[in-house]
Amino acid sequence: MTTNRINDFTIKIATVNGTGSASANTLLMKSIFRSGIPVMGKNYFPSNIQGLPTWYEIRVSREGHLARSGSVDLMVAMNAETYSRDVKEVAPGGYLVYDSTWPRPALLGRSDITVLGAPLARMCNESFNGVRTRILMKNICYAGVLAALLELDLERIRELLAETYAKKPQLVESNMKAIGLGYDYARQNFPCPLPLKVEKMDRTAGHIMIDGNTAAALGCVFAGATVAAWYPITPSTSLMDAFKGFCDRTRIEPEGGAKRFAFIQAEDELAAIGMVIGASWNGARAFTATSGPGISLMNEFLGLAYYAEVPAVVFDIQRVGPSTGMPTRTQQCDVMECAYASHGDTRHVCLYPANPEECFYMAAQAFDLAERLQTPVMVLSDIDIGMNDWMCRDLRWDDAYRPDRGKILDRAQIEKLEKFQRYFDKDGDGIPYRTLPGVHPKGAYFARGSGHSQYGTYTEDSTEYQIVLDRLMKKWDTAKKLVPRAIIDATAGSELGIVSLGSCDSAIREAMAILQARGVGVNYMRVRSFPFSEDVERFLAAHRLLFVVEQNRDAQLKSLLTLETAVEKSKLRSLLHYSGLPICSSFIVDGVLAEVLPRPVPQQTASRTA
Repeated sequence: MTTNRINDFTIKIATVNGTGSASANTLLMKSIFRSGIPVMGKNYFPSNIQGLPTWYEIRVSREGHLARSGSVDLMVAMNAETYSRDVKEVAPGGYLVYDSTWPRPALLGRSDITVLGAPLARMCNESFNGVRTRILMKNICYAGVLAALLELDLERIRELLAETYAKKPQLVESNMKAIGLGYDYARQNFPCPLPLKVEKMDRTAGHIMIDGNTAAALGCVFAGATVAAWYPITPSTSLMDAFKGFCDRTRIEPEGGAKRFAFIQAEDELAAIGMVIGASWNGARAFTATSGPGISLMNEFLGLAYYAEVPAVVFDIQRVGPSTGMPTRTQQCDVMECAYASHGDTRHVCLYPANPEECFYMAAQAFDLAERLQTPVMVLSDIDIGMNDWMCRDLRWDDAYRPDRGKILDRAQIEKLEKFQRYFDKDGDGIPYRTLPGVHPKGAYFARGSGHSQYGTYTEDSTEYQIVLDRLMKKWDTAKKLVPRAIIDATAGSELGIVSLGSCDSAIREAMAILQARGVGVNYMRVRSFPFSEDVERFLAAHRLLFVVEQNRDAQLKSLLTLETAVEKSKLRSLLHYSGLPICSSFIVDGVLAEVLPRPVPQQTASRTA
């Protein structure tokens, strides 16, 4: 039997996609969050509209761990199709709740877990009318069962329902009726509360629940983006939807209803990035959001923007590949693709947020870098960050912020010039001055992707071509000083180090605490941008052994490090997680310990050497 686990357990809910379970799951997670308890929610859903299995995982962690736990203490099995696999996932001593309207004797096959059956469908059929309503209320009903088992506050649940259905108050009462059915049945038939339960804390003050796509969209609004062009692709669509929603609220003139933004659905991803480049060339702050397949299609125009030196911002919400892959599963498999997108010699600035909070702030950084460096900047999020519910610090904006537009000449400055030379490096930092179309005739220049000289004229002269290409490398060196620096934790004072990026962060920090408790201290560097700055080089040089943790099969971050830094390849050990599910701390702990702990000597070998 499970010992008391107050505010420290994982719930997993197995349902069918399209049955409205998301509302019940979010209700449960938010009620825990509103009780002051750190919590995270991860949704594992299929890529069709409805009918296939879907799972939602809620981790309750008094210590504030936000990574997937890797184990399940309480399973709610609402999908008959997945019963067998759902039962296997429950940790010994754990609990399984299922709909006993249809008895499932096979569920009782595990003697090391407790099975709790509640006739959810029967109760809802007796209490509600209409097939669709009964299906929806059955999901709310299991939320009531969990509320009793975990000792959740019903008044807090009612408050959340009132907020959710503020415009439809009649739905509050019907939902509370379903909650009450499950709650009362559990109280009368099960031991309530379970050893797994929640107790009010004060660990969520100053925090919000938000997903990375919403946070990124909000960051784009605050950064001054006015043009968004896109083609729908999972999992980036919600970012664009959120941006439009924010603009509809903040960028429509109160008198006359004129829109102060452009939101364009293109015919494909190549057209979308072309529109972004055109708008940026005209002086707007423009962006698109896509995923790996979209980046593949955008390669040609990304090379154009790099060579013609036009700002552009791209949010890449990474998903499983190759090809269509698993569109609703997470990976970090676009690292190399984004770094060197397009043919020829190209290098692109990339930012790697670790959570929704960084998605918000890195949006503004991306636009500033794109305009200052006159180049595409790609923000590499992923499904785990982009579409899952995260607890993060409340987002704060500096009202003193002013966009960094970089080296743009205004009309007065252009008039003073004897001749405008678009690609001439006047300041020695690799970044030339640019003009916007229509400002002054003297500011016109040749802006195609063909060979051009430093003066902005067409050329196929070898020397002129190399001058421009060499200057682009000088600009790359300047970028190293401008991009976000790595986050380094060297408090362990160890010769062992972990290097990673993006959404691996939460699992790594939890793994470090577990390793420390087992006598293995490790330092940690989270890379936040490409190109790599000097602090990355120093960290790599300072450690005897480095574990590179990433979520792809081909060790793409490790490859990038070996290509772009002086690190000795023999010092690097890859820990590669690419199942499509978010990484958990146990994977990292096991990988590190397998390398650093002494291996037992096989008996035969020992006898031969004796």
